[in-house]
Amino acid sequence: MDWSFLTRNKSICVSTDTRDLPAGCVFFALHGETFDGNKFAGQALEKGASLVVVDNPEIAKELGEKAILVSNTLTALQELARDWRRELGIRVIGITGTNGKTTTKELTACVLKTKYNLLYTQGNLNNSIGVPLTVLKITREHNLALIEMGASHPGDITELVNVCEPDCGLITNVGKAHLQGFGSFEGVKNTKKELYDFLAAHDGFCFRNLDNEHLSEMAGELKTIGYHTGKMLEGTKLVGEYNSENVQAALAVGEYFGISREDGEAAIRAYVPANNRSQLMQTEKNTVVVDAYNANVTSMNAAIGSFTGDTLILGDMRELGDYSAQEHQALVDLVQRRGFKEVYLVGGELMGTRCDFQKFADADSLIAYLAENPLEGRKILLKGSHGIHLEKVIPSL
Repeated sequence: MDWSFLTRNKSICVSTDTRDLPAGCVFFALHGETFDGNKFAGQALEKGASLVVVDNPEIAKELGEKAILVSNTLTALQELARDWRRELGIRVIGITGTNGKTTTKELTACVLKTKYNLLYTQGNLNNSIGVPLTVLKITREHNLALIEMGASHPGDITELVNVCEPDCGLITNVGKAHLQGFGSFEGVKNTKKELYDFLAAHDGFCFRNLDNEHLSEMAGELKTIGYHTGKMLEGTKLVGEYNSENVQAALAVGEYFGISREDGEAAIRAYVPANNRSQLMQTEKNTVVVDAYNANVTSMNAAIGSFTGDTLILGDMRELGDYSAQEHQALVDLVQRRGFKEVYLVGGELMGTRCDFQKFADADSLIAYLAENPLEGRKILLKGSHGIHLEKVIPSL
């Protein structure tokens, strides 16, 4: 598809949701197992879309010249984003990893914004739809872009780098996550390595933690700007020593792009965590470390390993496949070795572990228990996969 009639514009406005449809935008009728955007193409035009992109011939015929017929609307969206990225010629930094990629992206953005008009991924729009939508938000006024890429299956990163075509990139780390989709830890490494492979094939380079043996193995001969984990920067609002490598990554990127370490550190100290990621909350009764947006084996071990409080509220780690029972038992064993006495486990997988800790089927069950048995004067770690919804427990703490 020749998208030049759009890419020659100053900016591109697209939408995939008729509930959020700016006037004059191009509507892409995406579809999946439970929805079909083609059915809403006519409604999109009524609401002010200038064009609709569909892959249903009957609907295209019905809507006439206001409809563009393609073979696959998601592929078309990705192709448009790639063409726009090439039209702009902007420098793009790609970021992925098992843990810390969103926090590292946010920290890096704080640093880079001190000097650049930066476009960076908002929230966690880091998948096959989110990445092209992010790229299409770049305007001719931006002079740098930072694109986060997530993955849960082999080939996911390849799909995304072929959309945003990064000039350089960063893998925060690799660990045991989404094993149900990747099949094994080797599957995780090979998929994240797809970023390195793209950079190597296009004369790019990476920012890499030189203390991480897995990343060194994966990078091979790829040109590297190195950094070390180091000690945690003092004066930040981040919780957990494990954030030190996220901080050092952001500073390394900043220094390469001409931002002094002093200015970079100041920007990071000003950053306030949000979205239930490494947030320190002071409630009326307790101090709570909230890290309930995501959880996998590596991040859970890191959070527990650096926690200095007395109480743990832990939720299931999702998408571990055949490894799930084994890894949840290993988690409980770690908690026992660390000597924690007050531990609340939430979710079906943790319910099945061998231990004497209190167990709850879901967050609502724990909330009901805390109503009768309130916690006061504790420092609490709240950590689990987003699907367990531990954030619902916060008002009870």
